[in-house]
Amino acid sequence: MTTQPTVEPDPGLYGPDSVTWQVHADPTMVLGGLRALLLQAVHPFAMAGVAQHSDFRADPWGRLFRTADYVAVTSYGTTAQATRAAARVRGIHRKLGGIEPESGRAYRVDDPHLLLWVHCCEAESFLSTATRSGLRLTRQEKDAYYREQVRNARLVGLTSAPESAAQMADYFASMQPELRVTAEARAAARFVLFPPMPTKVQLGTPARVAWTGLAGTAAAMLPRWARRLYNLPGLPTTDLGATAAGLAIRTGLLAVPERVRHGSHFKDAQARLGL
Repeated sequence: MTTQPTVEPDPGLYGPDSVTWQVHADPTMVLGGLRALLLQAVHPFAMAGVAQHSDFRADPWGRLFRTADYVAVTSYGTTAQATRAAARVRGIHRKLGGIEPESGRAYRVDDPHLLLWVHCCEAESFLSTATRSGLRLTRQEKDAYYREQVRNARLVGLTSAPESAAQMADYFASMQPELRVTAEARAAARFVLFPPMPTKVQLGTPARVAWTGLAGTAAAMLPRWARRLYNLPGLPTTDLGATAAGLAIRTGLLAVPERVRHGSHFKDAQARLGL
């Protein structure tokens, strides 16, 4: 009788021992995602791509959930699932481009320079928001997170990305000369801070107040130079207030049962790996 070889379950791009799993399972990911959106918007071409080729104004919640789903699939899905999701994104990006209205310059959404900007905004926002809000990671673990995220960068067609906190800081310093807040970016920021909500939800639930607090904290967690671009306070006291708010939000969310906090992709990965 032939014995079939044991097939180990696919841990995906990272696996349960990775720092990525630890960061992306943290309840502050919603804060990090909002911060990433606001940070991405200060690059004029990245903002033009969103404004001209996205349905975020017509369907803001749908776009937010689709973005979150992509992050979850690439974090917790099988290697094949992550690869397919990225291939779909690359296929869409290849077809898109346009003219940035304030400069009159052409851009392409699949430009590696823009793809790297989006990647770095997301990775740095997810990590910095989680750690400022109370997730304890060593310097070595933070560097490991950025090294792990290079796998995600390669999925969208990049050949390299910052692999440490120091490299990430150098990257953002090098990018600042080409960053500015356009009229489209300012409108998008208002949309993130004050998204449309059904009247019944606004008047009958605390959703508006809760969202304003959440989004306001995300904006306050932006780097000082980014807050100044938005004409927001770029003072150390703002940093302290944002950190305190992040700690409070994380503490409250950690009180929510795990079965509610974690999404289906995380739960599927746990089941697949027998955790």
